[in-house]
Amino acid sequence: MDKSKHVAVLLFSYGTLQDKAVQMANFGRHLSGRADSLPGYTLHSIMIDDPSVVALSGKSRHMIAKRSHASDEVTGMVFEITAEELAAADRYEVARYSRVEVTLRSGVKAWVYVGAK
Repeated sequence: MDKSKHVAVLLFSYGTLQDKAVQMANFGRHLSGRADSLPGYTLHSIMIDDPSVVALSGKSRHMIAKRSHASDEVTGMVFEITAEELAAADRYEVARYSRVEVTLRSGVKAWVYVGAK
């Protein structure tokens, strides 16, 4: 058995990954998390053209975090997931997002999807 698939990783979400239907479709379960925030970023609205993502989220416009001023901050939730679930989230997010590791306001390190460079 590959233990790396069961090691907990942290994922910060400010958007559709907080939606229970999106969680069930991607992870097969509802996630419980805690509130946190991402310093130095702001949110922007983008159009999603992947029909499967739109069908799942129910939205053609999603938010995307982009680096900005140190005083800016994006609120959201931190979820503890497995490496396998992180790979599922990678498949869900469209190419305009890039997964990066960040330090959240609470001081914990977590993965987050931000605007691809």
